[in-house]
This record gives sequence, structure tokens and C-alpha cells, in this order.
Amino acid sequence: MNELKVFTIKKNIHEDNKKTANETRDFLKRHGACFINVMSSPGSGKTTALARTIVELKAQLRIGVIEADVDSDVDARAIMQAGGKAVQMHTDGLCHLDATMARGGLEELGVEDLDLVFLENIGNLICPVAYDVGAAKSVAILSVPEGDDKPLKYPMIFEKVDALIVSKIDVMPHFDFQMRLLEERARKLNEDILIFPLSAKTGEGFSAWTDWLKAQIKA
Repeated sequence: MNELKVFTIKKNIHEDNKKTANETRDFLKRHGACFINVMSSPGSGKTTALARTIVELKAQLRIGVIEADVDSDVDARAIMQAGGKAVQMHTDGLCHLDATMARGGLEELGVEDLDLVFLENIGNLICPVAYDVGAAKSVAILSVPEGDDKPLKYPMIFEKVDALIVSKIDVMPHFDFQMRLLEERARKLNEDILIFPLSAKTGEGFSAWTDWLKAQIKA
């Protein structure tokens, strides 16, 4: 009887993705564009927050958005209506983007005339955070109606992002949501996380958020 051979593959399955992501960062640096990966669950207000961000900054910055969705183009149209440049990417059912997909979106969008590019990732608190897309910074959005307990249920995204937007704060009086508790839970996972409570409807909190974005571009 032949002896059974057992071997181990040491190569990280994300190794090729990381290589592409680093190449993308170098590409964007050469073109002077800052790339921000935005992740959240469906209905958190990603598109509305990005559209308001464009309205607040379009006199100062040239902004583009890669809209990643399973289907439809409504989000890309909302971004264009706000004054941003947009491209719609359909994922054919995939729950995340990897670095190669994101690079394709950047090439379709064109970054030569842009200062700031957002990737509005697939609505999902689990899959997207596992993939480096080549962004300079990553941001999560959590809406008030989703509850302050999400860091307990989905810790990885809060551990890995640089900033957290708490959206729809204008409806906070109608929900059992404690901002202090959310901040404690998020910072227990990530002591360096920056938290921006804001309302795209009223504009409350946007100055701190847009100041941070401008600082990332300068950096």
C-alpha cells in the first residue's frame, strides 16, 4: 500500500487580493485621489449620506462614487443628481467586492479628475469587511433604527474600520437608542475608531465628517 502523503499550503488565500489592493493604493496616490470604502447594512442611509456629503463639498472637491449593488441603478442616479460622478457596478449576487472588482470600478469611473472617491459597498455587515479593496480608509455606517447593540452582534466591522457614521440621528427620540452605549461598545472593540453622529436630512454633524474627509485628502 502506498504511504499517504499529507501536505500544507501556507499561502494566504487573500495574498493575491492584498497585492492588487496595494497596487491600487499606489495607483491612486499617483493620481492624487483619496479612496474611501463605505460599508453598512441595507437601509442604513449610505447613499443619502454620500449624496449629502457631495452637496456639502462639491464646491471644494471633485467627488466620484462607485455604486455596488446586486441590481438597479437608482443609487448611482441619486449621486449624479447630487452633483457627483458615478458608475454603477452590478455584482450578480455576490455579497462583497474584492480588490480586482474595485479596481475595475475605479477604471470605469476614471480618477484622473477626482479628489475623492467613495466605494459604496454591498449592503452587508459581514462579507465586505473581509476584503481589502485598496482604499485609504474604511468607514462603517450604522443607522439609529438598527440599534446600539450592533457592535455586539457584528464585531469585526467595528474592529477594522477607521470611522463610524451614526446616521439618522434626527429620529433618535423615537427609538430606544443610547449613543453613549454605542460609543462604549464600539471603542471596546476599536479604541481608535472615530465616530460621527449625523443626519443627512437636517445636516447636523456634517461639518465634523467633511472636515475629516478633507484631512484624509491632504494626508
